Amino acid sequence: MQNGNLIIVTARISLKKTEEGGRKSGIASGYRPNHVFEMPEDLSKLTTFIGDIRFEDQELIEPGETKIVTVRFLRIPLIEKYIKVGQKWFINEAARTIGIGEILEVHS
Repeated sequence: MQNGNLIIVTARISLKKTEEGGRKSGIASGYRPNHVFEMPEDLSKLTTFIGDIRFEDQELIEPGETKIVTVRFLRIPLIEKYIKVGQKWFINEAARTIGIGEILEVHS
């Protein structure tokens, strides 16, 4: 993907602990979950966005950890209204929420 097709942000992500419904294992840099900015009551109407989570200071972010990372979202018109400092979103695997993120800085 070229940078013109991406929205790059610095974000704080917190992964749920395994016993709270989170993953059993950590995530590696480059992980591409579903990003959900609005959680509908009817999960069949769930809108997800594409983006990868990148970090360099460690191999994995483990369940229960909070870290500052770079997230690169695919730039599409629907996502642009959500990209602002302070915006929170859900990090999902299919319909299961495994963590939350918060935008700290927008780079593009």
